[in-house]
Amino acid sequence: MSDCILAIDQGTTSSRAILFSTTGECLGSAQQEFPQHFPHDGWVEHQPEQIWDSVYNTVKQVIEQTGIDATRIISTGITNQRETTLIWDRATGEAVYPAIVWQDRRTSDMCHAYSTDEEFVHYVQQATGLLLDPYFSATKIRWILDNVDGARTRAERGELAFGTVDTYLLWRLTDGKRHATDATNASRTMLFNLHQQCWDPRILSEFDIPASLLPDVLDNAAEFGQIAPHWFGAAIPVQAMAGDQQAALVGQACFSPGMVKSTYGTGCFMIANTGDQPVQSQHRLLTTLGYRLNGKPTYALEGSIFMAGATVQWLRDGLKLIASAEQSEALAKAANTESNVYLVPAFTGLGAPYWDPDARGALLGLTRDTGINEIVAAGLQSVCYQTRDLLEAMNADGLLASCLRVDGGMSNNQWVMAYLADTLGIQVQRSQTSETTALGVAYLAALQAGVFNTLEEIAERWQQGQTFEPRLSEQAREKAYDGWRQAIDRIKVGSD
Repeated sequence: MSDCILAIDQGTTSSRAILFSTTGECLGSAQQEFPQHFPHDGWVEHQPEQIWDSVYNTVKQVIEQTGIDATRIISTGITNQRETTLIWDRATGEAVYPAIVWQDRRTSDMCHAYSTDEEFVHYVQQATGLLLDPYFSATKIRWILDNVDGARTRAERGELAFGTVDTYLLWRLTDGKRHATDATNASRTMLFNLHQQCWDPRILSEFDIPASLLPDVLDNAAEFGQIAPHWFGAAIPVQAMAGDQQAALVGQACFSPGMVKSTYGTGCFMIANTGDQPVQSQHRLLTTLGYRLNGKPTYALEGSIFMAGATVQWLRDGLKLIASAEQSEALAKAANTESNVYLVPAFTGLGAPYWDPDARGALLGLTRDTGINEIVAAGLQSVCYQTRDLLEAMNADGLLASCLRVDGGMSNNQWVMAYLADTLGIQVQRSQTSETTALGVAYLAALQAGVFNTLEEIAERWQQGQTFEPRLSEQAREKAYDGWRQAIDRIKVGSD
């Protein structure tokens, strides 16, 4: 059996482990869902042990299924849901509070209070590239320190550790020997200075966060440590970590400035490579790291949508209109094409470019002949309209994309991808593999392991799958999108 690479892909609703050959071929995969918890309106939590168990179980399962001896795994890459915040005891590894998920909006009031200091808000945006919003980790950390008995005192004594999910998993896999993150995950905390490539002392002070909580920040391809041999039967190097969307950027081989990808998972995330200079958006997009290799950062512009696949999950589990996500495609095909029903899935607020944490979802345009088909179609269409919101903002910032590379579970829905091309008015290119997030971090691990020497070698391996061309007339496209914008105006609460 040839050597292989393990990719751990820890997402918002499930964890996956995939074994890739050193040429990028998928040798086997395992997936396990775990629950989200919604204790209050706008609150979203995970139990850290359930995250860990799902990762451990899927890695064990894929090794057993493939029959690959763990000694043949030459490297591991970890990619993860970003911004989700955990704080745990350095001695025991026990979390002091459930993981606060990136979708969580409990710190909206805190952000509103900070927003009265216009100079600080401007500083945060200039330093971190991010808007002051509950989405990011900083206010989540502050909330835990302020609301969990003894947490702040223990943090100030150096007894606690903070991490996004990548850091937490690395800590567990290495038996607490490594407390580290990568530059892309660090760049999503609202604590990391993009220009100085380090934690920002002023922002830490303003949020009253002890620096002792924070992990070391490494490149995306680096020596992160070794998985303890008792977990899977061998000491396996961890040589790559990246936030899920940045990993997908690598998996889509978007290595040239101007290349754009969009990933459709629980949320939808569009990232455009902007090269070696950070571009400050004038239209409420985020400036972030695309990846950092050999100490050299490559920057990106990003727009984030909170509800994509999660909207389909709500149609399935909340309204029980469908039995499975796959069923949504057939229902959408059967929907009345003249329907003017719009579903705005602002269940936890609106993301880019609106950034309205207080907005809530709505179903608009219902008539007596509206049925399940039309509501399901509206849910799928909302993903396409939100993607156009992001693309419009990127275009206004000077990035004129001629095509969009797509991946993620929802990219397998033919109806959605065709409607996406119609909505955007540009070509949509689906990758040959929808597992570009896991593949991207596997490529980064292979790069560190010496399997690849350059990004160009990785780019040569990208394979295009199906291409979708726009079919709608411009008049029909604009009419449908105007209806969406009117629906958005109906539900917005905060100011633009």
